[in-house]
Amino acid sequence: MIRRPRIDDLHSLAVPEQPALSAHGELVYVLRTLDMDADRTDRVLWRVRDGGAPQRLTTGHQDSSPAWSPDGTRLAFLRTPADEAGAPQLWLLLADGGEPEQLTRLPLGAGAPVWSPDGARIAFTASVDLAAAEGEDDAARRQRAAAPFVASRLDYQADGSGFLRSVRSHIHVLDLTDRQCRRATGGDWHAGVPAWSPDGTRLAFAAATHPDADLTLHVPLHVVDADDEQASIRQVGPADLCAGPVTWTADGRQLLTVGTPGGPGGHARLLRVPLDGGAPIDLAAPLDRNVMPGGTGYPGAAPQLTDDGRTVLFCARDRGCTHLYAVDVTGGCLRRVLGGTGDVVFGLSAAAGMAAVALTTQTSYGEIVTVDLAGGPVRVRTGHGAPLAEVTPYPRVEREFTVSDGTRVAGWLIRDPGASGPQPLLLDIHGGPHNAWNAAADEVHLYHQELVARGWTVLLLNPRGSDGYGERFYTAVVGAWGKADAADFLEPLDDLVTEGVADPRRLAVAGYSYGGYMTCYLTSRDSRFAAAVAGGPVTDPVSMAGSSDEGHHLAVHEFGGPPWSSGDGLAAMSPLARVGQVHTPTLILHGTADLCCPVGQAQQWFTALRERGVPSRLVLYPNASHTFIVDGRPSHRLDFNRRIVDWMSQHVHTVEEH
Repeated sequence: MIRRPRIDDLHSLAVPEQPALSAHGELVYVLRTLDMDADRTDRVLWRVRDGGAPQRLTTGHQDSSPAWSPDGTRLAFLRTPADEAGAPQLWLLLADGGEPEQLTRLPLGAGAPVWSPDGARIAFTASVDLAAAEGEDDAARRQRAAAPFVASRLDYQADGSGFLRSVRSHIHVLDLTDRQCRRATGGDWHAGVPAWSPDGTRLAFAAATHPDADLTLHVPLHVVDADDEQASIRQVGPADLCAGPVTWTADGRQLLTVGTPGGPGGHARLLRVPLDGGAPIDLAAPLDRNVMPGGTGYPGAAPQLTDDGRTVLFCARDRGCTHLYAVDVTGGCLRRVLGGTGDVVFGLSAAAGMAAVALTTQTSYGEIVTVDLAGGPVRVRTGHGAPLAEVTPYPRVEREFTVSDGTRVAGWLIRDPGASGPQPLLLDIHGGPHNAWNAAADEVHLYHQELVARGWTVLLLNPRGSDGYGERFYTAVVGAWGKADAADFLEPLDDLVTEGVADPRRLAVAGYSYGGYMTCYLTSRDSRFAAAVAGGPVTDPVSMAGSSDEGHHLAVHEFGGPPWSSGDGLAAMSPLARVGQVHTPTLILHGTADLCCPVGQAQQWFTALRERGVPSRLVLYPNASHTFIVDGRPSHRLDFNRRIVDWMSQHVHTVEEH
């Protein structure tokens, strides 16, 4: 029997991710599930052989980052102890089966494995405490951890990691012959994920090594000799590059990276960077779309070479959806390999003439599919959505609105197809500001489906600043948060009221991160909303600029300059500056360990509303980072969804009764 999604369906979700194809076409992937009793997210490795049914491969609770050896006989992966008390370590499993072998026992754990071309070594990043003494015991470590720490740079904290103190990420190389592990880089900076040169002699990586990189935000590319323990790193390419994932061209003479020239800001490019000092070439320039290397809350995957190094596969976002593209390594025409309306790619592995992709669609929260790169059909290789096969989401119906200055704003309406007449309407605002809604099934915002089942309409809009509509649209809100995009929300609401879709007495607004900011901005400047929910919000750009782990970046590349040089600009963008005009009952949801949008942002808003007698409630999630709604404790994710539904139902229906 067909039914609609419920918030409690979160219990039953099983989502495949992190596909890994061997040289022989054997597929391994990570299956993500929720253990409600332990209140944790579990990840286990699964395997698909010769087109057969998926089978569980490992018995751990926290297994991830699978990587096949070049000959396809061994699989390296990360395993974290089930009690989550220890750090992830590298393990090795033979393709023929058997018990996995633990390869590392590093004090702070290991990062994702990267095989050398000959399969004799594995490179990876690992956290290193630069202040730790050799042979330091637990008592000395605890004593040092309780001591004051001193910061002389702005990059002393990171959301999800906390205060970094003297911990830095550096490249290590593990020799599989003698199991010896050595550190290949060192210094007061963080090394990015390494990539082996085709001949196995060098490692390339991105790193912000300059003493003032915390101010410039430049992350150039570097190369280091993989065999010489005394070798120094060498910068390659422009010094002002902001680089991300990197790989080598097949001839070993150039690097491919996702990055932005001149520092962060604007679209990320797919750059081919010559080692000899020539100018980088943007291989994805004809698209005018943002290249997506993947990350929490942001889909996509790191670029990969295929076709013996002649072709680059990469992800880019178009109209909110993330698609897979191919381009010749020398440049030229691009073609879309995979993607359509509602399709979102969030993982990629290429080998044996195929690409394995983690793909979300309009009706699936995610499965692994394979694509024959020679032009064959797309095959769905997993079926972990079967337990929810009877669940059919209310569809996201695409709409386009034209605001008064002529700008076209795309969006989606979620509404019971059988409904008629005006309904209460929730305007939900995405984060970023450079993220984007799309038509794919959505496990994070299950409250949308629950509200629609209760007689609501939900409106999702991609205003100016959203990703997937060209760089000019993407950068339109820089220095003008709220001012540039407020009409992109309010005028479509007016249209839906005029059309008889929305009841003007029962309008509500919600959002997370930048969406939380816009929720507070709109309610401080417009009185039409009967209820509001601000999740992880920015409410005061001035204090945000000085306290967020991204504060300097936001000030320089989003706010238009730091507070001490921006004049009245930040005040014009500040919700807190006009909190005296807010009358909308507001629920505020925030993680206590959020260092991206620090919890003080929520506390300031709640304090001001409470002092003014505005119905309000502050809900704090213990030890939760900024991304807890995506990857936090299951109990927190469920609570977040339920509280939004309860708040909307309570306050909007009270308005209806009066």
